[in-house]
Amino acid sequence: MPRVYPVFHRQIKLLRHSVCTPDAVRPRCLWIVLIGSGPILMLKSYSNMPNLLNFPVVIFLVTVIVLWFAAWIGSRIRDRAKKDIPEDVREDFSVLLAASLTLLGLIIGFSFSMATGRYDQRKNLEEEEANAIGTEYLRADLLPPSDAPQIRVLLRQYTDLRLQFYRTRWASQLQPINDQTSALQNKLWAAVSGPASAQPTPVRALAVSGMNDVINSQGYTQAAWWNRIPHAAWGLMAFIAIFCNLLFGYGAHRKDPRVFIVLPIVVAISFLLIADIDSPRGGLIHVRPVNLESLRTSLNGQ
Repeated sequence: MPRVYPVFHRQIKLLRHSVCTPDAVRPRCLWIVLIGSGPILMLKSYSNMPNLLNFPVVIFLVTVIVLWFAAWIGSRIRDRAKKDIPEDVREDFSVLLAASLTLLGLIIGFSFSMATGRYDQRKNLEEEEANAIGTEYLRADLLPPSDAPQIRVLLRQYTDLRLQFYRTRWASQLQPINDQTSALQNKLWAAVSGPASAQPTPVRALAVSGMNDVINSQGYTQAAWWNRIPHAAWGLMAFIAIFCNLLFGYGAHRKDPRVFIVLPIVVAISFLLIADIDSPRGGLIHVRPVNLESLRTSLNGQ
């Protein structure tokens, strides 16, 4: 059923559908969000297959192995040519290698900036979500005394669910949380819209607007957690890194595995950090819901 939210004095209909294709090997689903009868606002495709980018340590190990192998392949190509790079060509080759490494460094820097920007966005939205819930908890006093206690109980339960969303580390555990969140949002909206519709006043409209902010903040948070570094950017970084290591191995004066491992480790550490920051649930760097935890503690005392 579509839900109608009053936002800035206009009616917005939010309709969500889940469409899954019957594929026994790799079933895929599409989440479609529609506003009114207008165009698609958001299209989210996911699969039940694990996303390698959610495991930064795996990214690190794979990167070290692949890049070291690329450097070794480059040295093998030079050995099969059975001649070193001529001195008149080596200077141009050094410029080419330096330019390639510079390009790789720039792309890694841009990707790191994208990852930190998304991390900061997720952290800011957690704060906004806690503020929205706390404000609505106070605005429950604007509704009839018979309805306010029920809304407060539901908001405490809703806060617990949002904490579970932030603390969960496995995507397979998210579906029950999302289902309970959606059901609880319907109850919250019904609990607020009923009294406001029965006796519409500007004061009660504040409670309705606050509940709209609570529900919208959850949607903004979910969209931010879906917003990751594009796979095309990862592919471009990987391609340039492999190309740089090929050139490095080809131009090396001697074939020494200890020399070939240095550049792959440096690049792999960069990839590890980017993947860790960009992954909302994988790795070690996460958005801790400190504001929601503080809010839940304060709600327990009321």
